[in-house]
Amino acid sequence: MFYKSRTESEELLILKALNTRMTLSDKDKRYYFSLKKGYEGEVLFDSMTEKLDCDCLILNDLLLKFNNTLFQIDTLIILSDALHFFEVKNYDGDYFYEQDRLYNKSKSEITNPLNQLGRSEALLRQLLQSLGFKIPVHSSVVFINPEFTLYQAPLGKPFIFPTQINRFLKNLNTTSLKLNRKHKLLADKLISLHIKTSPFKQLPTYDYDQLKKGITCAKCNSFLLSVEGRKCVCMECDHEESVDAAVMRSVAEFKLLFPKQKVTTNIIHEWCKVVGSKTRIKRILEKNYKMVGIHQWTYYE
Repeated sequence: MFYKSRTESEELLILKALNTRMTLSDKDKRYYFSLKKGYEGEVLFDSMTEKLDCDCLILNDLLLKFNNTLFQIDTLIILSDALHFFEVKNYDGDYFYEQDRLYNKSKSEITNPLNQLGRSEALLRQLLQSLGFKIPVHSSVVFINPEFTLYQAPLGKPFIFPTQINRFLKNLNTTSLKLNRKHKLLADKLISLHIKTSPFKQLPTYDYDQLKKGITCAKCNSFLLSVEGRKCVCMECDHEESVDAAVMRSVAEFKLLFPKQKVTTNIIHEWCKVVGSKTRIKRILEKNYKMVGIHQWTYYE
């Protein structure tokens, strides 16, 4: 059980919606798929750490600040005698290590994850010290993708390779010491300091008129939906979803993309497109949101 679960970032959710509803530039598309791949790697690591049954607290996806400097922690495991801090990388393919630099197979240099790890670890130590917690911090880069190979990998670097992850976690699992109140206090404090929205989102410019309208399939993202009674049925993959749930999912997407725009019957009817009846849209909104205003000035929040 995670003490702090991982969720897709607002930036990733927005890019996912935009990738479905407009044509992203090659640069934006590459950035989106990079974020998506990184998140998938972190979720894969989560599927392994959640099997730990030693006494520990697992905090996923922390964005913290110390001395006006932001730093991110993919996974933090609090044990009785130490904190284990993991930077998760979902690289695939062949890479090689040379003179403290990392290169892909085409010999292009990529950012050495040890640089980010060292910076984040130093900031975490300083933050812990400022909070009055004295506990050792062990940091590692986890290469989660089974298709990853690093040639000339030096010994002594805090790298955990795909073939080593299970053994590493089994070793953590041998910890027999129990957590106490101070460990939970530390976990709660770090969660309270977590910054929910990153100030460094890289999003393309977009507006309402340029986005494709319609409800997308919850399973395959297709716009090929038909309303059959109380259900939305995808003509691409046959996935079924209640009309109410499909509309509410689309409203959530609209609010994500246009947080300053008021939610009205007319605009959600246009946004969903496939639901022909405005009365039906109005009923769903009234059932799930608070109605504000009257007549043509009515909106929902």
